[in-house]
Amino acid sequence: MIQINNDLRDRAYQCACEHGFHETEYSDAHWMMLIITEISEAVDADRKGRHANSDYFKSLLECSVSYNGDDEKERNYIFKVLFEREIKDTVEDELSDIVIRCLDYAGLKKINVEGRIILSYTVTKKKCFIENMYAIVKDIVNYKYSQEELINYAFRQVLRVAEFYNIDLLWHIEQKMKYNELRPMLNGKKY
Repeated sequence: MIQINNDLRDRAYQCACEHGFHETEYSDAHWMMLIITEISEAVDADRKGRHANSDYFKSLLECSVSYNGDDEKERNYIFKVLFEREIKDTVEDELSDIVIRCLDYAGLKKINVEGRIILSYTVTKKKCFIENMYAIVKDIVNYKYSQEELINYAFRQVLRVAEFYNIDLLWHIEQKMKYNELRPMLNGKKY
């Protein structure tokens, strides 16, 4: 299973801070809704049949003279262009966004994400993608759990779904975090 740790949590939170997402104090409901929005975007990508072309992305980066050169600005430009063309707005990308949003929230609330074991999953191979995403949303809005339980449960459910579809979600999270570091304040959005 993919391992998520507090270092990755801190990196996601730091990137969000540097991009202005925490300059205003928001309610927990605000942050939970942003996570739910990412879940909806994953469903939309699935409905459109949009999947990342990861191998092609890797091969283009590998053979790009500019990407493998010394100019960091040029490398970042090539990465950004190829990411937007081959990975952005796909199921894999949106699943990564769900986990990154959860990690960002965990960083804000100083929630431990290491060593958590989920004994039962609401996502299963028997359910289709959209039903599994719905199960995750139901868990996020279930107030019988603590914030720590909610956030750990949510992203671990997403990791489990990625396993069902043989998605290397940790790789996709790394790529999305690199992409996010290159984006403008608030990723060009209002909040």
